[in-house]
Amino acid sequence: MKYQEQYPEIPATRADDLHNLQYADDADLVLFMAGNQFMVMDELLAAFRKRHPEVKKIFYETLPPGLEFEQIKAGGAVFKGRVITGRPDIYTSVTKEAMEELQTLGLIKSYHPYLHNRIVLITRKGNPANIKKVTDLARSDVRISQPGAMENITTYILDMYEKAGGKELVHRIMEEKRAEGTTILTIVHHRETPLRLKLGTVDVGPVWSTEAVHALKEGLDIEIIEPGEELDQRDAVTYYVARLKDAPNPENASRFLDFILSDEAQSIYESYGFIPLRSSSS
Repeated sequence: MKYQEQYPEIPATRADDLHNLQYADDADLVLFMAGNQFMVMDELLAAFRKRHPEVKKIFYETLPPGLEFEQIKAGGAVFKGRVITGRPDIYTSVTKEAMEELQTLGLIKSYHPYLHNRIVLITRKGNPANIKKVTDLARSDVRISQPGAMENITTYILDMYEKAGGKELVHRIMEEKRAEGTTILTIVHHRETPLRLKLGTVDVGPVWSTEAVHALKEGLDIEIIEPGEELDQRDAVTYYVARLKDAPNPENASRFLDFILSDEAQSIYESYGFIPLRSSSS
């Protein structure tokens, strides 16, 4: 069908990232949230609704921000044969370039930084592979659950590898170990990596700190290895938020934008392992 060529397709496996889909066509608020915020959304929206009980029907996505970006530019996306909105009220991303392009296209007026995140390594409880530092991932006996090219975290992980061991470490992990079968790529790393660790099919995986905190809260038997502040990308990973110029619910979009920048929202994010802007600037 023609629309399937015009619009990006949301994989059927991403149903869990489309929340309150029944409201997509007549929502009071539409949010495209960078997917690695999935764990915070219930509490965040509960606090927002407490402030603004008049905002009842909220449709939100927690897809990779790159896919949401394509959805905005195309004006929609296809999910299981259905065209869903490409007109959010709010868009968040972890790349400044996406925000700058939306500005160039005239789709947003301005954007705001609101959070930082960082990368950690997770292993099974007890760290049976005895991984101490990032360069240990080069070892032939270490099996890595490695985010693939479509995942936004990958850029920062590769920067971490290069800072830890130069381009040689990047080549070792991404080329040689892939050929050996000990670097195994993911499509949805925050779901696949904990599952692989649980099944014992990998030894380690780089994830956002927030995803590690969430896994611990869920009772998963994992252990966190800190790469250290000089490697964990905390200064490079910034989250940005913008209100779309053609927001279908402009007043509610402004309310949410004010809320996400508030101390209350920042404290909620902090409890899930994010680094609030106030912490990085103090």
